[in-house]
Amino acid sequence: MTTAERPVIVPLPPHLTHPFAPAGRADPGPAYRWLQVHDPVHYDPYSRMWWLTSHAACGAALRDNRLSAALGQRERARDDALPPSMLTTDPPEHQRLRNPGQLLLGPAAVRSLEGVLGEEIDALIGALPDRLDAVEAIGAPFATAVFGRLFGLPRTDWARFELLAGAASVNLDPLAGSERAAAGRAAMAELSAFLTAHARTAVAGPLGRLMADDRITEREKTGILGLAVVGGWQPLAEMVGNALYWLLPRPEAVAALRGSGGGDARHGDEDGGAARLLVDELLRLEAPIPFTARVATEEVPLPGGTVPRDGRVLIIIAAANRDPAAFEDPDELRPGRTPNPQLAFGAGTHFCLAAQLVRTASALLLPRLLGGFPGLALTTAPDALAWDPRPIPRRLLRCPVSTTGSADAD
Repeated sequence: MTTAERPVIVPLPPHLTHPFAPAGRADPGPAYRWLQVHDPVHYDPYSRMWWLTSHAACGAALRDNRLSAALGQRERARDDALPPSMLTTDPPEHQRLRNPGQLLLGPAAVRSLEGVLGEEIDALIGALPDRLDAVEAIGAPFATAVFGRLFGLPRTDWARFELLAGAASVNLDPLAGSERAAAGRAAMAELSAFLTAHARTAVAGPLGRLMADDRITEREKTGILGLAVVGGWQPLAEMVGNALYWLLPRPEAVAALRGSGGGDARHGDEDGGAARLLVDELLRLEAPIPFTARVATEEVPLPGGTVPRDGRVLIIIAAANRDPAAFEDPDELRPGRTPNPQLAFGAGTHFCLAAQLVRTASALLLPRLLGGFPGLALTTAPDALAWDPRPIPRRLLRCPVSTTGSADAD
């Protein structure tokens, strides 16, 4: 790169901490907000990446196929190759894999699950103790029940699936160290073998329809299964703790959700409208996957700046989702916010295929959970709860609650 081609570096003010520094990870918001105003297409000399923080720049980048997701996945700080899937390919290869993936995660597949998921949720919350960690006791079992039903797994295999899904989710983190990355690779290999062995016997349901599709190879089917778990299980598991963190200190938001079902607050409104709006708002505030990487295959002008050819790009969804230029009161929970152009599931060609599954399952859970326990309360002050210091996923380490309303400190 010549001197003329070198990017202009706009430094963060001294009072702001770099968002990826250990001290900045817990609350990167102030740095993101400053960048949105002063340098929304920002070259970060530490990561040597172009950071996009405004909603306009992030939305445009996600929809621009000149920014390659396939090349972006190769920018992870790891030397392992992810299996072929929608995540690791660009059009037209991406669409060739995405069409069969709809059989597993598309609207028809999700609709076929709604009835049984309601039964699973009622059974899960019906067995909750008085005091619990919502991350461990609700989030992970909830995500496991959703995918156990989606894949038609025997219930005796659910515990093993949950263990493997949690371990393999390390693959979401592009900055995982060598030891964690190696553990994630091993877990992913074991998860793939486990799912492939089960899938070979599937003849019905969404999984059976995917396995019967002859448009893609067996290895590509395994890649789709793995991506479904890594991209769907973890966001579902973490959504619960993150949601309760925002909801429980706000009685008016809880009351609105409980009252959305008329005569039966436990089951939400008939079409899930209020609950679905709430889920989108919660995902806007705490996107489990807060950023995604791309590489520019040519110079790409964006709102607020231009990314050069071969530029490595970090689309910071967590920043875009709290951009005051796109959202009124961006740091506040508005349960009925509409329109809500949040980017938690991405946009454009790579819009998350599991989005409808995550939205639908979450909208089924929250009214039942909050309606079933009128006294549900955090037992630790929200500002004392600890967030995972790793940038991906965005998650509470613990979310201690009482189902009876006791708010004694944990």
